Amino acid sequence: MENKNYRRTLVTCALPYANGPVHIGHLAGVYVPADIYVRYLRMKGEEVLYVCGSDEHGVPITIKARQKGVSPQDIVDEYHAIIDRSFKDLGINFDVYGRTSSKIHEETSSAFFKKLYDEGKFITKESEQYYDPEAKTFLADRYIVGTCPKCGAEGAYGDQCEKCGSTLSPEELINPKSKLSGAEPIKKKTTHWYLPLQDYENWLREWILEGHKEWRPNVYGQVKSWLDGGLQPRAVTRDLEWGVPVPVEGAEGKVLYVWFDAPIGYISNTREILPDSWEKWWKSPDTKLVHFIGKDNIVFHCIVFPSMLKAYGDGYILPENVPANEFLNLEGDKISTSRGWAVWAHEYVRDFPGKEDTLRYVLTANAPETKDNDFSWKDFQARNNSELVAIFGNFVNRAVVLTHKYFDGKVPACGELEPIDRETLEALPAIKEAIEKNIESYKFREALKEAMNLARIGNKYISDTEPWKVAKTDLARTATILNISLQICASLAIAFEPFTPFAAERLRRMIGSPLDWNLLGRADILPVGAALKEAELLFTKVEDAEIDAQIERLAKIKAEREAAEKAAADAEAAKRIEPQKEECSFEDFEKMDIRTATVLEAERVPKTDKLLKLTIDTGIDQRTIVSGIAEYYSPEEMVGKQICILANLAPRKIRGIESKGMILMARQGDGRMRFVTPQETLANGATIG
Repeated sequence: MENKNYRRTLVTCALPYANGPVHIGHLAGVYVPADIYVRYLRMKGEEVLYVCGSDEHGVPITIKARQKGVSPQDIVDEYHAIIDRSFKDLGINFDVYGRTSSKIHEETSSAFFKKLYDEGKFITKESEQYYDPEAKTFLADRYIVGTCPKCGAEGAYGDQCEKCGSTLSPEELINPKSKLSGAEPIKKKTTHWYLPLQDYENWLREWILEGHKEWRPNVYGQVKSWLDGGLQPRAVTRDLEWGVPVPVEGAEGKVLYVWFDAPIGYISNTREILPDSWEKWWKSPDTKLVHFIGKDNIVFHCIVFPSMLKAYGDGYILPENVPANEFLNLEGDKISTSRGWAVWAHEYVRDFPGKEDTLRYVLTANAPETKDNDFSWKDFQARNNSELVAIFGNFVNRAVVLTHKYFDGKVPACGELEPIDRETLEALPAIKEAIEKNIESYKFREALKEAMNLARIGNKYISDTEPWKVAKTDLARTATILNISLQICASLAIAFEPFTPFAAERLRRMIGSPLDWNLLGRADILPVGAALKEAELLFTKVEDAEIDAQIERLAKIKAEREAAEKAAADAEAAKRIEPQKEECSFEDFEKMDIRTATVLEAERVPKTDKLLKLTIDTGIDQRTIVSGIAEYYSPEEMVGKQICILANLAPRKIRGIESKGMILMARQGDGRMRFVTPQETLANGATIG
């Protein structure tokens, strides 16, 4: 169970992958809840270190570099800057935001590997892996693409199908090809080092399954599932050029596997800013370590990284908790960076300047803490306008404006309390306690509800007491009402600091309140006579036009994606070939009289969707043919077109029209029909055979 006597807290956030910007799914899953937690601890006066950084190695980065014709370093430099700026713009201020491409990280991760290597903690295994014979390089799973065996989608990766989300292996792909050269990959032998996770299975069971039953059910359950399934050795090296070189002889062309070097980034980033005292954060039993991650990182932070630290020894501490969130969807669909279905943090800041708090608020109110949740722009607008503006902002604005109106902008004295005053003030300490309890148990959504309840109490209080009416007959009573209202405002400035830090800071400047968690809920935060600044709006409305623009952007992305998928499906269907029919004799073939003809007139057959009535010149005569081609060709397109017909087909009546002959058409696998026409214009009646 969790030890309550720690002297300090080390908070780490999953390193965002530097091959693209961060989106709202990342923010809701990891970075906003972590920031809430850190701000809360600091307000309580606790010693905290907040560590993150860019994960800058791995196959996707090399793929993107090849696509853009630049170096992997160029890619990570670009996205590291974008991600770092996005975090700062949203008030997520790490003590260090490092990089796994840094020199200190290479030194730290290399030394980590070397110690385990020297102590015989690894095993070596020879295996057959996919190899590109043209590019002359081993292929990671992401470098192999083919047809998904589950849904039939083209372009599925060797580890996952982006279309249906299925986890795959290269062996399962249909018609696998190398992304580098297009060649068909072959199997080739290679040797790598592995961490024998099975050696740590019993220890992991005792540490987590027996010692941390308080962890979130999704985390505990996933760990238990992995352990019950039996752990297997996991490779710690790869055949790649981009990454931390394996620091032993005979490992040329090999780098540390990204899952191995990335979590060491927490340690190297700490060393970067605290070269002389980093060990107190990583090796002292007085330090509480908390990993904030998404559910796709549970196995790495609860099984793999702890096993690495256990193997290393030397006093490294283990996480006290790993509050992993589930996934956030967007408008009912899974967020997908490859499909462009996302709300990017840096674009949000650009499109909604001054509303950074709104995003933090909405993502927390709708946090996927226990199950996948959905973000919608209409809900975003509703929460901003009906909660932040109409409840929180409205209450603060009324309290400050009325104080300026009746008491020259100075905190009035509190007189004799009435029952409604006592009832309101007595509710505040309970809210403080509820916020603390929920934050400390990583229930940030519930903590935010309690903070907003404080605003609801204030809004109801000022509405029920109506100081603007009371002021007409009793200024002393008005002073009491506004004093209590302003004290609630001061509590709001404290309570909302973890959730909406920009608005909380504006509120503190406006009323001159201190930032001290211990004062939350008290009735004497603001001294009598303290001067307030002029009222300013804490939040502004989100207009329909702003939301419509975002919804239209997503609709366009969806339409383009569906069109591309349809085009790809049609192209694939067009390749399908009908099986050959039964053999016929030459005498059977000679019976068919196939000739060229020209369309003279064309019109739609009334009350039908597919039929055209064509008058044609066969060179022998002029005749009528009824053909079901109206869904492919208009009457105007048909006039003057030279075609091929089966001239001696027995006549038949179609919709009361005698049709003499049949037009020859070619049908593709997708059902699309095209004319069979001579390459050059011929005389009508020319025979084909």
